[in-house]
Amino acid sequence: MILTESAGLYRYLTTMSNPFTAAWSEQGHLICLGRWEISYQGRPLQIPAPRSEEDMGTYGIYSFLYPDDPEFAEGLEEDDWVLENIDWLSDLFIANDIPIDEQHARWFFQAVNGSDWRCVSCGGCT
Repeated sequence: MILTESAGLYRYLTTMSNPFTAAWSEQGHLICLGRWEISYQGRPLQIPAPRSEEDMGTYGIYSFLYPDDPEFAEGLEEDDWVLENIDWLSDLFIANDIPIDEQHARWFFQAVNGSDWRCVSCGGCT
């Protein structure tokens, strides 16, 4: 925490970074054979099947041929994704002693969004 003074009032600002890390285990033409490797504060999490072996449905442009074209964007943006996935995410958080709050759900989304993928991500068999 950082203590600052503004107009005679003290306020605390939290400066915590994302406690989740996420990676998809495969790249290139084998991307569809991978699985999620997600950790919370360095502790590996067991993602329930079938989610552990599928894309997370987060928002992005996943086209191999047109990676910068917003016409090829798909998935749910952060607010909608959190609402859509809160049930299984809450179960995961409870099982791993992770606080069940909006900020942790958003951090989870942000971690997986950076490594999310779709079948068209590699330009392979689709």
